[in-house]
Amino acid sequence: MIVGIALLILVITLLLGVPVPFAFFASVIFLIFTQGYDPSFLLPYGYSKMSTTVLLAIPLFILAGGLMEKGKIGEKLVGLVELFVGSIKGALGVVTVVSCAVFGSITGSAAATLSVIGSIMFPRLEKAGYPKGFSAALIANSSVLGMLIPPSSIMILYAWIGNQSVLASFLASVILGIILMTLLSLVNMVYLRKNPDLVINEKMDYKTFSREAKKRTFKASPALVMPILVLGGIYGGIVTPTEAAAIAVVYAIPVGFFIYKGLNRQNFLQVIIDSAVTTGVIMVMLYAVMILSRLYIMENLPATIMSVLQSISTNKIVIMLMINVFMIIIGMLMDDVSAVLLCTPILLPIVTQLGVSTIQFAAIVGVNLGMGNITPPTAPLLYLAGRIGGAPINEMLKPTFAMLLFAWTPTLLLTTYFPIISTWLPKLILQH
Repeated sequence: MIVGIALLILVITLLLGVPVPFAFFASVIFLIFTQGYDPSFLLPYGYSKMSTTVLLAIPLFILAGGLMEKGKIGEKLVGLVELFVGSIKGALGVVTVVSCAVFGSITGSAAATLSVIGSIMFPRLEKAGYPKGFSAALIANSSVLGMLIPPSSIMILYAWIGNQSVLASFLASVILGIILMTLLSLVNMVYLRKNPDLVINEKMDYKTFSREAKKRTFKASPALVMPILVLGGIYGGIVTPTEAAAIAVVYAIPVGFFIYKGLNRQNFLQVIIDSAVTTGVIMVMLYAVMILSRLYIMENLPATIMSVLQSISTNKIVIMLMINVFMIIIGMLMDDVSAVLLCTPILLPIVTQLGVSTIQFAAIVGVNLGMGNITPPTAPLLYLAGRIGGAPINEMLKPTFAMLLFAWTPTLLLTTYFPIISTWLPKLILQH
């Protein structure tokens, strides 16, 4: 009963707009005072859990994303992708989806992907006749690919909290990220197939295409080196995710300053300040969540939730469906980092008891929380996209529901009920 009230306090404070770290601390303080726990035990416990180099990857990827945005690295990647998609109806929408996947594979952040690709693609989509509401919905949905296609910040957090392999957690969501990318691209093309206002690029002859391809590839080659360094280094076993994040930062600085010349002294310092602020918020949040998750375990919250679920149904399929709904709701209420910090310690013991692989659950967490982030009525990423693109929310709802129904829902069902999709790649590469 007491732990249920603590969980309710957390949800209510978040709904009231209390900053996330304070919302977590409110729940912590309530449990400490009502249950008589010793703070001298809990406070050092939270600190000890924070003492790991794995967490360094998060501020480094945040910094890398900011440097790519200001350094115009993302813009060159988009230009190259746009050329190869072709001159078909809805092609620019496909460019948007693929660009989000490429950029997300470097920064590992949905919010960073939305900000960068949104600022680049919104003017292009508007010029090509795409409805504002559809453009905002498409970019919001596609930005979540940054949570699924590694390196992903939430997968690093999941692996850290759940004591899992970071690389195995990365690999769990790769195929699902590609499936979602493909489905979003198809929904985009079908949805706009009868739109008479779309501007379609003229087809190039082979000679013109070849010349343009060489030109854009040359311009984009410094930007293309970054995903090769990051992903190649991680999957090749050459560097850890933390080291890959550091390499991305070190590489982005000279490229942004001297090649693309988007970085200058002023915006470089602003990127560092913004990244430091974001990192500070995340680290305070992590500290609070570590204490709170310990209290939840001591109060036996996972077993309590499991007994409640089993009182409704003992069928594994039904229980997993209820867990999915719970995570989608959490994703609607919180940002992706907060949601994974809350869901992992509570739900991981429950799903393992059901026989679900911890690696499969990494993918389930990623898809559910990503889906929650763009599901109305709260939908934090959806509102952010609307603000960036200047699109009213009522114009975004219809295309968003189409993407939820025909792209997100199939991906979620595949993730939950076909474990081989998320476990095959880790087993193949890591024998995990």
